[in-house]
Amino acid sequence: MDKIGLNELRSMFLEFYEGKDHYKRKSFSLVPEKDKSLLLINSGMAPLKSYFAGLETPPNKRMTTCQKCIRTGDIENVGYTSRHGTFFEMLGSFSFGDYFKLESLVWGWEFITQVLKMPEDKLWASIYEEDMEAYDIWKNTIGLPEERIVALGKEDNFWEIGTGPCGPCSEIYYDRGESYGCDNPDCKPGCECDRYVEFWNHVFTQFNKDDSGNYTPLAHPNIDTGMGLERLACIMQDVDSIFNVDTIQYILDAVVQLSGIKYEQGSAKTDVSIRIITDHVRSVTFMIADGILPSNEGRGYVLRRLLRRAARHGRLLGIRNSFLANLSIKVIEASGSAYPELEEKKDYIHKILSVEEEKFSTTIDQGTAIIHDYIKELNDSGNTILSGDNAFKLYDTYGFPFELTQEILAENGCTADVEGFNKNMLHQKEQARAARKTEEDEGWADDTAMFADEKPTEFVGYDTLSSKSTINNLFLNNQPVNKLQEGDSGMLLLDKTPFYAESGGQVSDTGIIKGKNSIIKVQSVTNIHGIFAHKVRIIQGEVEIGEEAEAQVDIQNRNNTARNHTGTHILHKALRVVLGNHVEQAGSSVNPESLRFDFTHFEAVSNEDLQKIESIVNEKINYFLPVKTQIMTIEEAKKSGAIALFDEKYGEKVRVVSVGDYSTELCGGTHISNSGQIGAFRITGENGIAAGVRRIEAITGTSLYKKLRTEEDLINSAAEALKTNVSGLLNKIYLLNDECKASKKELEELKKQAMSTGLNDMVENAKVINGVRLITHAFKDYDINDLRSLSDDIRVQSKSVIIVFATENNHKVTFMVSVSDDLLEKGYHAGNMIKKIAAAAGGGGGGKADMAQAGAKDPSKIKDALDAAAALIN
Repeated sequence: MDKIGLNELRSMFLEFYEGKDHYKRKSFSLVPEKDKSLLLINSGMAPLKSYFAGLETPPNKRMTTCQKCIRTGDIENVGYTSRHGTFFEMLGSFSFGDYFKLESLVWGWEFITQVLKMPEDKLWASIYEEDMEAYDIWKNTIGLPEERIVALGKEDNFWEIGTGPCGPCSEIYYDRGESYGCDNPDCKPGCECDRYVEFWNHVFTQFNKDDSGNYTPLAHPNIDTGMGLERLACIMQDVDSIFNVDTIQYILDAVVQLSGIKYEQGSAKTDVSIRIITDHVRSVTFMIADGILPSNEGRGYVLRRLLRRAARHGRLLGIRNSFLANLSIKVIEASGSAYPELEEKKDYIHKILSVEEEKFSTTIDQGTAIIHDYIKELNDSGNTILSGDNAFKLYDTYGFPFELTQEILAENGCTADVEGFNKNMLHQKEQARAARKTEEDEGWADDTAMFADEKPTEFVGYDTLSSKSTINNLFLNNQPVNKLQEGDSGMLLLDKTPFYAESGGQVSDTGIIKGKNSIIKVQSVTNIHGIFAHKVRIIQGEVEIGEEAEAQVDIQNRNNTARNHTGTHILHKALRVVLGNHVEQAGSSVNPESLRFDFTHFEAVSNEDLQKIESIVNEKINYFLPVKTQIMTIEEAKKSGAIALFDEKYGEKVRVVSVGDYSTELCGGTHISNSGQIGAFRITGENGIAAGVRRIEAITGTSLYKKLRTEEDLINSAAEALKTNVSGLLNKIYLLNDECKASKKELEELKKQAMSTGLNDMVENAKVINGVRLITHAFKDYDINDLRSLSDDIRVQSKSVIIVFATENNHKVTFMVSVSDDLLEKGYHAGNMIKKIAAAAGGGGGGKADMAQAGAKDPSKIKDALDAAAALIN
């Protein structure tokens, strides 16, 4: 058997099935396009669910793909085993109601034995124990000896997720030899040992399972096969670990060179770190190339977690500088020929990783500061064990390594509640498992299944804001009904509609539908596979299926939204002009009140540049540029210079919106007819929302007018309150500010004089107990720093002195104890004393031997606390 590289294996598979009349489609993005049940694409069939469910028509009844996948369910095992990885590629061949079991198995056998030249005597197959059809194909058509055909039960060889399409499957195994086996003489596929490796699963979706558990044969059964590319490469390259596969080892070798630590020749811990970095840098590189950016939620959190985990293990290997950005180049070199988006986004990926890893360095500093705050709280309370909750918070919220938490605690005489931390970790894993189970259980579930028999809605809203329509269906509580009555809230389907459905960041239209005997308020509209579902409330009367109705879009609402949408197009181009062509849209939100535009950029936009951008947009508005839409092919759109992420989510024809000769973009939204209708444009905010992503918020038209009126009212009210006119407002503010500063300075001077005057009195009136001079005093509205300064002055003048001060601020008390140096040698300890002093006033605290402070809540107990100081010395 020839050793074949991973990239070559991928090409051989796709070319083989292309030769069997399969449509070879490039990998879908890791970001699910229309599937809210998934955070990230995690299998080869996941992006094809709408084809299998009959909700969309596939480009061909036969397809083949090599799909990028991310799975983080077993992240705790990644690096600790040789087979777990968060990123992998899944080879797949699919039939949507075309061929079935015979072709699937025969072609699969042909590929592995004739193309890959796997030795036939090393191959085994498993089938579902009731699937005699598959058994017959393996035995009589393919000729596999029956002793190498293993019948297994439903748990192993029947694919189903809840209700819906399901069916038996047949898996192909490779025998690695007796040295990998167990002592069982009947060892075969299904055994728990490592001898037999399952590498290709052929799923035959031939039934539909209903809620009662009945299995009904499908009129058009489907084929879904999946083969892990990395696992196949392990077999073909005769290696035991995915980390020894050629393309992955190429990255691993770079990690080894960077760290200076040899792989599989040092400790087990360093091997784990090397594997974790190797796997995670593959994942984050592909994720960023598909537009995912680090954040604290959703898929952005997955990216950040992987990135920080890799960076942390770099530190464990002794790598102190940022290194992941440079390692991403190795990933691109290994996989860029198959995934050109990696090469196209190389600089972008490098920048995002650099910024995020640098930010993690800041996180380390932030975490250290938080730990020291925790340590202070422990000292103040007389405790030495950091709770598992706080240790886990550092790890989970701030990304701070638990090992480093333990190390810093040990340096300060403290420990962490390891058991409590582990309980938190276990709880998180259980939640993750539950989420994965729910995700799997609902993999085929679709809230829109109730629309499966509906015809697509004709959208006429580009050309008109009203239409005569027929009510095709009504729903109440997601159940079909014949009528909706006054007060009901439900969903309504029309044969044609002028209402724009929420899409592309633009909110849906609202408006009114007038039936024969009803007035219906349209609250929102959703496009579900071409069916426009109108969320409605019956304001008056009742409505029935089949009625003729008049649909009327809220004109002002539509116009205000259209202003803002066209504004985002002009803004996008202005950003590229001022900041550079690296700017790409990373998200947007358009509604009647405002617009929000997210874009790729690596630093805050300066006020000067914001003013330039705003001026350009207003300039284009004042030119009254015509806004035109055209339907054209993707190739024509590219030639026109249209801005878009050109991938296969678009059909053959696309809608291109141009604003004069200035801006051209692919867009399905609604727009005004010329830029002058925007009126005016004002940026209201700019901020960062993720590493390498900025957000601009802005308003146009009547929203700008409303903002100006609100600000004018505020200015007038401020002038009235300060007893001046608007023109003199600024000078009045400057004057008051100067007066405030002068008063504050004068007050500070008076405080210092008062403290200085009282210093000698405090020393002279000190109590002498057992040779120790005790000075106690209560202050009001004094800062603790003032008291520290005063105690330092006393300690300079006096020996054998203990100072106990209290200050009350906003009904809270702060105590301070200071001990002169000569008393420290006699065993006096400010930190020990203050615990008992503060306890007398219901507080607690701690500190060092020479200086300590504590807080308390009961000012009425200050005298009791000061008296406690004398008792302590006695």
